[in-house]
Amino acid sequence: MEHLDVLIVGAGLSGIGAAYRLQTQCPDRSYAVLEGRDDLGGTWDLFRYPGIRSDSDMFTLGFPFHPWKAAKAIADGPSILEYLHETAATYGIDEHIRFGRHVVRASWSSTDALWTVETSQETYTCSFLYVCSGYYNYDSGYVVDFPAIGDFRGQVVHPQHWPEDLDYSGQRVVVIGSGATAVTLVPAMAPEAAHVTMLQRSPSYVASRPARDAFSDRLRALLPDKLAHRLIRTKNVAFSSAVYAAFRRWPAHAAWLLNSTVARQLPESVPMDPHFTPRYKPWDQRLCLVPDADLFEALRDGSASVVTDEIDTFTADGIRLRSGAELPADLVVTATGLQMVALGKIELTVDGRRVDPHDTFVYKGMMLSGVPNLAWCIGYTNNSWTLRSDLTSQYVCRLLNHLARSGLDICVPEIDPTEYDAPARPVVDLSSGYIRRAASILPRQGSYGPWRLRQNYPRDLVTLRYRSLEDGAMKFKPAA
Repeated sequence: MEHLDVLIVGAGLSGIGAAYRLQTQCPDRSYAVLEGRDDLGGTWDLFRYPGIRSDSDMFTLGFPFHPWKAAKAIADGPSILEYLHETAATYGIDEHIRFGRHVVRASWSSTDALWTVETSQETYTCSFLYVCSGYYNYDSGYVVDFPAIGDFRGQVVHPQHWPEDLDYSGQRVVVIGSGATAVTLVPAMAPEAAHVTMLQRSPSYVASRPARDAFSDRLRALLPDKLAHRLIRTKNVAFSSAVYAAFRRWPAHAAWLLNSTVARQLPESVPMDPHFTPRYKPWDQRLCLVPDADLFEALRDGSASVVTDEIDTFTADGIRLRSGAELPADLVVTATGLQMVALGKIELTVDGRRVDPHDTFVYKGMMLSGVPNLAWCIGYTNNSWTLRSDLTSQYVCRLLNHLARSGLDICVPEIDPTEYDAPARPVVDLSSGYIRRAASILPRQGSYGPWRLRQNYPRDLVTLRYRSLEDGAMKFKPAA
């Protein structure tokens, strides 16, 4: 068995960022990145459906140590994947990636202070295990068993498994869903399809934003790259954090602002209610980003339409709705959502005891109570994923350096359930369907202290980068 100081699981956005931080902040630690797929990129290598793009600006979704230089602030998937390849090659991270290594289980021994990590190919040992595989199931998306879907004579496709050779030109397309994937697919497919209909059971909040940031373009034209990137990043973080805080504090005003903005962009043939009037408060679910108002442009020119109704049954030629209306279709895209998993479905044991992630509390949004020398990298839901994942990676490096300086081997967050009686909730605290479906498998968070995952980058920046590691909950120990 090969031993490394740190094993990183996943070679996507989080894993590449984690590898860079290890190289620069813990240069004496050996590491490898275990990637289950045949290429790096994670989400950006997996999803290939038309129009796939970021829903955050690339100045914050990109790495702070490798500034995004392309023109568009809201970037398409292939451009992001190219950026990730370039970053990995620039810093030699690609030389540490082991492809085709799907991690199956990991077993911790307190006696040896080691993880034994079993993959589909071989077994490793490591002193610290860092899971950077996100929380989506890469094997399959969420599939709804619609009535009589087998009777449909056309083609049914899920966005997570988009056929490379799919030709939908001149076809009548129905996209089922109202989330970020659906609002991306509809305007992307509309120019080539005969017509695209977005069929939704209930609407989501959407917000338009220019794909290019004019202010950022001016700064980059006037200032050196690094200084411009730092200023743009600071501006974007401050703006998004302030908007999120205001929306959560004044949800009625936020709903009015979002809805009135949408109303001005809709054609008269598309009423706000029921098509763009959600039933929930803003930021109870993620906002859907519409770059350059492309969805509304497709609705205005008639190449796309929206229908708010429920499916009664599929027919040979399309979909019959509860209202009795029929939607003819040649192609149906089921943008019905994703499936979540905890820690990449890795089976965990600690000293022979199996660990169910749902029985644990998340410490500072990254470590599991009672599980030593393991971190799980997840990002923000109200801001760019990378803002949080990069803070997590830097905190992991602080832990590793503290262990080395103190001559200790183990760091483990411990919670006393008799003293901490705050109500538990899923680590991802949104009301979206894919999160509710995963509530029974995800680790939990509390209401206060290090056991709460806050959606607050400025506060996390201070806590994770500068405050003492010894806070009473984190225990440092020698090997047993």
